[in-house]
This record gives sequence, C-alpha cells and structure tokens, in this order.
Amino acid sequence: MSLLASLRPIRLLAVGAMAMCCSAAFAADKPKEIRLDYAYYSPVSLVLKEKGILEEKLKADGIAVRWVLSAGSNKALEFLNAGSLDFGSTAGAAALLGKINGNPIKGVYIYSKPEWTALVTNADSPIKTVEDLKGKRVAVTRGTDPHIFLIRALAGAKLTERDVKLVLLQHADGRTALEKGDVDAWSGLDPIMASAEVEKGAKLFYRNADANTYGLLNVREAFANDNGPLVDTVIAAYEEARRWSIANPDALRDLVANAAKLTPEVAAKQLTRTDLKDPTVGDKPRASILAAGEALKEAGVIEGKVDVKAAVDSLLDPRFSSKLAAVQ
Repeated sequence: MSLLASLRPIRLLAVGAMAMCCSAAFAADKPKEIRLDYAYYSPVSLVLKEKGILEEKLKADGIAVRWVLSAGSNKALEFLNAGSLDFGSTAGAAALLGKINGNPIKGVYIYSKPEWTALVTNADSPIKTVEDLKGKRVAVTRGTDPHIFLIRALAGAKLTERDVKLVLLQHADGRTALEKGDVDAWSGLDPIMASAEVEKGAKLFYRNADANTYGLLNVREAFANDNGPLVDTVIAAYEEARRWSIANPDALRDLVANAAKLTPEVAAKQLTRTDLKDPTVGDKPRASILAAGEALKEAGVIEGKVDVKAAVDSLLDPRFSSKLAAVQ
C-alpha cells in the first residue's frame, strides 16, 4: 500500500471530526431559549402564546420559549434594553424614541395598524376639547403611544405638556385614577380604554386615527445579527397567528377576552379598531413613524439636532417581513 493510500483513512477521519466539531459549535451557538413578550394591546401576540405556534416550530431545535407580559411600550422597551427580552411589542413612535435614546433594537414586523389610543374623560366631565385640558390633571404612561398622542394633540391646540399637570401612571392605573376622580382626563390605551367605554360610559373626546403609529415587533439588534433564521421563524409563527386571527374573528374575540379577562363586548370593540391586514415594514408604517418623530421634534420632545429620518431608517429593518408580501 502506498503512503498516500495509507494516509487517506486518517484524512477522512480528520475531515469527519472537523465537520462534527463545526456542527457542534453551530448547535452550541443557538440560544436555548427565545424570550418574547405578549401584550393585551397586541391581539396577535395573545393568539401566538395561546396556541403554542412558536413552541411547535422550535421543538425540533430544542429551543424553549419564555413569555413575558408587557404592560405598555415603555415596559417592552425596558425589557429589550436590559436584554431580558429578545422580541418586544411596542408602538412605532415609542420604538423610535427608544432607538434615539440608545436602545439597540430593530423593528422587523407590523403586528397591527391600530387606533388604540384617544383622550378620555368620564361620562359627566365638562371637558370636550383638547383646549379644555389647560391646567387639568392628565394621566399618561410616559414613553408610549398614548403619551406621544397626547403631546401631538396638545401641540395641535397650541399647548404643551407644561400647560397640563401630567400624572405618570401605567395604563390600567390611569383608568382607575380617572374613574376615582384623581385626574381629569386620561390618554388611554385599548383594551383598557374599550373597557372603560363599555363598562363605565367613558367618553373618547379626542380621536385621531392617523396619529396612532403602527404596532411594531422589535428584536434586539444583536439577536437579529446572530440569529437571522430564528428571526424568520418567529415572524413565520406570527404570520400563522395573524392569518388565523383574520380567518376566525369570533374565535379571536373570545380568545382575546379570555386572555385579557375582558367581556366579549369589550374585546369586540378593541378589535374593531385593530387592522391586521398588512404585516410588512413598508412605506406606510415608515411614513407614520417619521411623521410622529418630526412632530415630537417640533414639540421639543426630540432634540433639534437629531436626524429623525436617519433614526427611522436605523430602527426599521424590512428584510424579514418583505418576504411576506406575497402571502398577505
């Protein structure tokens, strides 16, 4: 036997060992767990969690799913910034503020086009216009779409936050404060806002659907860079949940009601204000978030030196959702 022939088995063994080593290293690089939030303002996230769609898709890879409740965009952004979530659900404008303030996130999927916020008073309140808020106490959750909505509404009435008395509370506590009379108005969020309407006759005295920015699913930038195929898997799971939601409106209403502990009537009202048709991070969400950012810059909430367009471009990553355009 020649020397070359005698070395061939050794060479094949070495190549095989190297392949096994690389395969093991690749497997070791995969996370053992993906951490997602669910939120009552994101019905699709409730479907995804309830039906175990993502768990089924990740079963073969041995990757677990951990669910964390986000009480508002501010909480989702806090969790993402701290690295305790990989994916978090926020309003588009809230994500933009987070990005400008250094939160390392990318917006990769639109989970809804909602009208989820309005300015709310009690049924017997004399407040009828945004101008009537001058000098009044207004409950709001800082860093969320209702907060941004309030700022834009005040600016439209030639007022600023300094013209009202902000009472900083989480969304559910804002409703409670309004009903107890501790505040005069509340910048509300569905489904809590819908519940206040149905159960207590609360008035939505100022609405502007176009000033509600899109529901944006965000991922930690480092996670997206290291785990692109897993981002695709999460979005595929969201897509399955979204399509199911559109095809089963009555079942969706009941699922949302059960998950969020709402009456079917309240869940139905929330869903009438929730558009699930287009999940892509395209021109319309971009324009909406950009308009909100420019309005906040004009109001002095975003510093004048900030390039809002560049910040929006840095936030939004259409690579993943663009693959979905053909299956809306």
